[in-house]
Parts: sequence; structure tokens; C-alpha cells
Amino acid sequence: MAKQDRPYTLINVIGGVDGVYKDHVEFLEKHFKLITMQEFLENQQDLSQKIKAIYLWFKKPEITRELLQSLPNLKVIANSGVGVDHLDLKLISSFRVKVANTPFAVASPTADLGMALLMASARRIVEGYQIAVSPETKYFEADWLGDDLNGATLGIIGMGHIGYKVAQRAKAFEMKILYHNRNQRPVDEEQAVGAVYCQKKEDLLQQSDFVMLTVGLTPQTRSLIGKKELEHMKPTATLINICRGQVIDQDALVDALQNGVIKAAALDVTYPEPLPRDHPLLKLKNVIITPHVGSATVKARRLMMMSMVESILAGVNGLSIPNEVHE
Repeated sequence: MAKQDRPYTLINVIGGVDGVYKDHVEFLEKHFKLITMQEFLENQQDLSQKIKAIYLWFKKPEITRELLQSLPNLKVIANSGVGVDHLDLKLISSFRVKVANTPFAVASPTADLGMALLMASARRIVEGYQIAVSPETKYFEADWLGDDLNGATLGIIGMGHIGYKVAQRAKAFEMKILYHNRNQRPVDEEQAVGAVYCQKKEDLLQQSDFVMLTVGLTPQTRSLIGKKELEHMKPTATLINICRGQVIDQDALVDALQNGVIKAAALDVTYPEPLPRDHPLLKLKNVIITPHVGSATVKARRLMMMSMVESILAGVNGLSIPNEVHE
């Protein structure tokens, strides 16, 4: 694309903790005239009319009413990842601005991580590593045991792109698969992974050895798993969360783990992130926590970036936007 034709696109910063990756910049600059937030704030009078897109890399820059009001020609916001719970879609729509996300880029690596957490918890990988490297270890106990995946029942709550990818992987481990979703999947898709639909969430919870959460965060899914739901689970069951921390009532989870209501939890997400260093979840041996890395692979992040570029170019040119998110 000729330099003069590249649409002005607002980003947060380049590099650093929450900036655009430096090794993505060359590709981005082939398509966009990148404007950092600092440049925008320093030259707002000149740039406000020119910016047509926002490249929202891990929730930055923050989308506020003030920012939207300052960008009269803004057409599209491209969001990294699937979740858009940090965006006020109704507010953005009121400015006639469209939003896109990147569901396909993150589905496989997030499902991979979900299975990794499930296996690490079932086979007590973290505990085993600590035993293996401890200077206090003199021998390995013969009765130090984990749980099998083969023949175990996995209950998936949320059977979208990520949930279905999890089911595909679980089938390879010869697990029995239940799922609960707003809508039942077509029969051929269910049969392809051997999944059985549970209309009632409680039925899934009562039957599952492992429960994996793969829903988006909405008012309806906030605290989806609380004290009552945890009590429906088997005392031998493990809860895995790879979506959003707020989907679980965290205080209820701590209580359930401390009192044997469920056996274990494996969490890629919490609230807040990171947890305070004195949080009880960090002290429990039956919990595995990773730092929200579901999509954190080189390939996935590059696919996310390329998907965002595609959406922005479509949006500024008045074309149909891939992966457009609606209210």
C-alpha cells in the first residue's frame, strides 16, 4: 500500500509491557500510519480528523467516551483476542464505530492450554516437579498417584470456537464429553467429537470429573460458578477456567477447595490479575494458576495481528468486517 494511502491508526505504544510487539511493527506499517497515544495527545488538533481506526492491543488504549468524541472520522476498532467485556459496545455503536475481534486466531492455543491445565492437575505435574527437584527428596513414594483422563468425563461449559476445540482434543484422550451451551450444536458436530448436550448446567456438573469453562464474560455469565454450582460437582472433580476470572465466585471457590467440596482447580484467569500476593488461592496445593496465557504463542499473536489488520482495512474501506462484534 502506498504510504500516502495508509489509514491513520491509533495504537497505545510500541514495545514495553502492554505495547504493540516490536516485531509486528514492520508488517503493521505496510498497511497503516501508526499513531501512538502520546503522539495523538501532543498533536490532537492535527490528528483527530485523520485517525480512522484503533488497534486495540490487549485492552490498550482505553476506549472512553472522551476518546471517541475526539475522533470524528473513526470507523473501526480492532480488538486483540475474543473477549470484549472491557468495551462498552453500546457506547461505541452510538458513535457509528464498528468493533472486530479475533476468535479464530486464539481458539486452538487456548484449547491447548485448557488441556495442558487439565492434564497438569490430573497428573499432579507441578507437585511432582517440586518433589523431583527438592533437596529433601530421598525416594519417590510408590503411592503418589494422579487421575486418568481415559474414560473420565469432561464437562465443557460454553461450546463456541474454543469449547469445540477442547472437545476435539479431549476425544483424542478417549474422554466422555458433556457440554452445556446457550444453543445445542448440530448433531453432526456433536457426533464428530462424541459430545452429549446437557440442557441443564446442574446435570453436567453432577456427572463430570473435570469441568472446563470456556464462556465469554457477560452479565449472564458473571459468577456463573458459585457456591451452589460447586456443591453440585463431585468431591473428586477438578474445575478448569480458561475464559475470564469473574465467571467464578472466587471466594466460593477458595472455600470449596479448602473444605473438600471439589478436589482441585486449574486457572489461567483470576480477578484481579495478578492476584494479591497474599491471596489464599496462591497458598493452596490443589490449585494451579497460570498468568492468562491462553493465546500466548508466537503464532497465535501474529495471527491475531493479521486478523486485526484485515478487519481494519475492511472497516476503513466500507467493506464487510471479518469477525465483527455486535451488541
